[in-house]
Amino acid sequence: MSPFAASLRREWRLLRSRPRDWAMVSWVPLLAMALMCWIFSAGQPQRLPIAVWNEDGASPLSRQLVRMLEATPGFARDVQRGAGASVALLHNAQLATHSSLLQRDVRQVVGTLSAGVEMQALAKRGTPARALQLRVEPIRTQLVALFNVSTNYEQFLATTLVPALVHILAMTAGAWSVGRELRDRTLGQWLHGAGGAAAVLAALLGKLLAPLALLWASALACLLYLSQLRGWAVAGSLAWIALGLALLVAVSLAAGAALAGLTLSLRTAMSGAGLLSAPAFAFSGVGFPLLAMSGSARTWAEAMPYTHYARLQIEQWQMSAPPAQSLPVVAGLLLATLALLALATVGLLRGLRRPERWGAR
Repeated sequence: MSPFAASLRREWRLLRSRPRDWAMVSWVPLLAMALMCWIFSAGQPQRLPIAVWNEDGASPLSRQLVRMLEATPGFARDVQRGAGASVALLHNAQLATHSSLLQRDVRQVVGTLSAGVEMQALAKRGTPARALQLRVEPIRTQLVALFNVSTNYEQFLATTLVPALVHILAMTAGAWSVGRELRDRTLGQWLHGAGGAAAVLAALLGKLLAPLALLWASALACLLYLSQLRGWAVAGSLAWIALGLALLVAVSLAAGAALAGLTLSLRTAMSGAGLLSAPAFAFSGVGFPLLAMSGSARTWAEAMPYTHYARLQIEQWQMSAPPAQSLPVVAGLLLATLALLALATVGLLRGLRRPERWGAR
């Protein structure tokens, strides 16, 4: 039996005989991604509570504003005198999404109410209706959303957090799969008969194939759920997204395996996997623009594979970019996977020559 087939068969047998290992690459990822989809299924935050402090008593104008959203001190009296009035919104900027939504709605409501008051005052002075519109709003702004027209958080966050989660899980699985052979002193048993670099690489590929298939299938199932059942149709190529997702899982597994092979320590490899993969979403440019990052932060972001996959997915899912636009990302992820597999192979060859390191945590 070839080293690849023997390793694949052995890894599958180990996964099925160890419920915790099996859970880490099967139902736990699927459950976690389903939970992610459920969290953002509402689409847009609604029914956000606000407290209104009305110092204007029971005037019709203040009651109208309260009904619309907000209240402000001395409002009706100042407006009737022709003086300006203000609406004070005290918001917690630490809650960025919550705060920005409230600011947007308050500006819209107050602007609408203010324009109505002005138009009523001008109409009483005999200003024609056409002149009223031009005087209140002489220059109009037309905002045209190119992508995610409904500003839906399910389309924006759920579709990008699912691959971010599988990136973390895959890197952890790669580190665990190789690291446990060192911890259990079974490295020699696993690579028995693998005398050269090619045989070790084949055995490594056989070990990583099962978690690759399971994690990729789980993430793809969630993306298909979002695109086919939740209605977020893919504007570009779903096949390119699936290919990019497979390469993201592959490069993540290879990175975890390389950490275990080079450090010859399960504990160090797991720590490194968490350190590298956990902040990947924050540095991807999805939540905070890459152009606004400092030079060092952007360099770190560009070194992360998830950053490039996120760009591919957004280009294909929302922008309907031509496949050639995403080809450099696919090629880059493939090259990174091959380079990391080579590093893992070198580390495993070194580990075979140092049996005194086996058994270390």
